Amino acid sequence: MPIREATMADAEGIAIVHVDCWRTTYKDIMPSDFLDNLSYGQRKELWKKNISSDGNYVYVAENNEGKIVGFISGGKREKNIVKDSGDLTSIYILGNFQRMGIGKELIKELFFKFDELGFKTIFVEVLEDNKSRYFYEAFGAELLKNEKIKMAGAELNLLVYEWKDISPELL
Repeated sequence: MPIREATMADAEGIAIVHVDCWRTTYKDIMPSDFLDNLSYGQRKELWKKNISSDGNYVYVAENNEGKIVGFISGGKREKNIVKDSGDLTSIYILGNFQRMGIGKELIKELFFKFDELGFKTIFVEVLEDNKSRYFYEAFGAELLKNEKIKMAGAELNLLVYEWKDISPELL
């Protein structure tokens, strides 16, 4: 599966993957009315902004027909004050394309970029009930902290993981 840097033309495809993945990933975690009201159009605008934002890096995975089936984004969150560090802010892959190595390839691509930028530590936030946390653990992320958050009217546990060595060859 080809992995490449996202362009503005990819915003719609990324939005579709984002919304569809949220609806499946968070089905039993977040209120259904919140998930039902997610909008492809709103997410498309969000991704146009994300793709064009300086310091934000977005990569997509395509199937053989050139359709976006997954994406990853990262950079440095405003609240991140740790020197030489960055954040993996999102990674989503459509269900039919999971467990094919796409996630690993997406992380490698982003970590190559982070390595170029001189980032030594990478953080990722994930809801405790989201099984993708095991994906991060499998790639060497270690649990740093756990905090309560409110999202979509629900109180949830947010886990913060970190990678202390992001050498892409370790993946």
